[in-house]
Amino acid sequence: MKAAIVFTGGGPALFLTSYESLQHPGFIEKLSGRGIHKFIAYEVDIAGVKQKYREHFEAMKKDLKETEDVRCLDYNGFNVFHSFSFNELRIPIYHEL
Repeated sequence: MKAAIVFTGGGPALFLTSYESLQHPGFIEKLSGRGIHKFIAYEVDIAGVKQKYREHFEAMKKDLKETEDVRCLDYNGFNVFHSFSFNELRIPIYHEL
């Protein structure tokens, strides 16, 4: 499982995914199905996400399928942006159709 902050035109959102990579075509297709066609994504440490989101994280984790799945953990851009420091963001992934 991976966690990613995805910055879109509507602001950042926090996703959990069972895809091995944020560049996996399936991950990109799932975001596209949500209307996200252009984004910058940063993987964030799953332990940090678990600590910050506690019960909500556990509920989403149970709902996440073991393969080829994506779940939005937090779509409140203000909350996501202020919950993570820039030091927690890993190498950015850029995607544009």
